[in-house]
Amino acid sequence: MSGSVLLLLRSVRHDASGFRRILPLIFLAATALLFPSRSFAQGKGEKLKWGPAPAVFAPGAKLAVVSGDPSATGPYVVQLAMPGNYRIAPHYHPTDEHVKVVHGTFLVGMGDTVNLSKTKRLAVGDTITATAGTHHFGETKGRTTVEVSGMGPFQLTYVNPADMPKAAKP
Repeated sequence: MSGSVLLLLRSVRHDASGFRRILPLIFLAATALLFPSRSFAQGKGEKLKWGPAPAVFAPGAKLAVVSGDPSATGPYVVQLAMPGNYRIAPHYHPTDEHVKVVHGTFLVGMGDTVNLSKTKRLAVGDTITATAGTHHFGETKGRTTVEVSGMGPFQLTYVNPADMPKAAKP
């Protein structure tokens, strides 16, 4: 418990009726401190705004910007929601990519070709970092959402140019 909540408890300890009146406020304050909502923790009072993922991703994925601007220089955080069995072919980035699973299961592997027997299974809360230039791929098991953070501008280059989704090809 924080010092201010303890101090408040000590100051009302001797007055039982005052304690009963303030107990709901103490509970609310303690709950807010221990379990902040995602919106509150981000400093935003609104839900994420989802839209189609950029054309560099196969159709079916949705993207929401949590913070920053992934198309500009500087830090960014986005969430990528994908349907079950969604695959991101082997690719790499010019900057480090940090991934955290928010919902579902995400299989991540390293290399130039997809080999699901050599993936790491990431569950909710698990994280992984692909350093700049590291060839890696991913596949979902069920609906999965990941949070991706890095330094922009975001760039994704497929190891095999034929893996680029048709919508993104010139």
